[in-house]
Amino acid sequence: MADTTVEIVLFDGFDELDAIGPYEVFENAAQAGASLETTLVTLEETDIVTASHDLRVESQGTLGEPDVLLVPGGGWTTANEGVRAAVEGGVLPDTVDERYTEGATVASVCTGAMVLAEAGLLEGRPAATHPVAEDDLEAHAANVVDKRVVDDGDVLTAGGVTSGIDLALWLVEREFGEDVSSEVSEEMQYERSNVFG
Repeated sequence: MADTTVEIVLFDGFDELDAIGPYEVFENAAQAGASLETTLVTLEETDIVTASHDLRVESQGTLGEPDVLLVPGGGWTTANEGVRAAVEGGVLPDTVDERYTEGATVASVCTGAMVLAEAGLLEGRPAATHPVAEDDLEAHAANVVDKRVVDDGDVLTAGGVTSGIDLALWLVEREFGEDVSSEVSEEMQYERSNVFG
């Protein structure tokens, strides 16, 4: 059994790459020797989740008590869709807050940061998001920074879309070492940028 569990929570309208990019990084890290298990989950039992570009994804289960909970973005600028609907519905932010309180490290990609903000996890903290949500994130008292990845210990945020791959690689490096993260980035043919600047 894996020592570290990562759950990526899916909801209708999530951005495909925000979730699948980190998922592939974590799966490759496990193949490279990291004691890591990654699962795509939903809050309630459901067979299929439809993402923002109409990719239909099968959930692998419902949210448990992971060591790391990752929230993708998608749909912030559209009424009643994606992150916007998740924030307005209130259930996902409340659940994220509960998992954080129980000791999970919480991470977001892109506009998924708005879920963390609604959960009250970003107040006074440095945080990154997609440029379309920076003003809204700042209104939640977050210290918005223009970086691909922001690591504030038990809360991590990433900027737009592809930065989720950087976030996942950084988490792998932080938890399992540079050798593992380098092996994964080479396997994926992904050239990491200076994620913190």
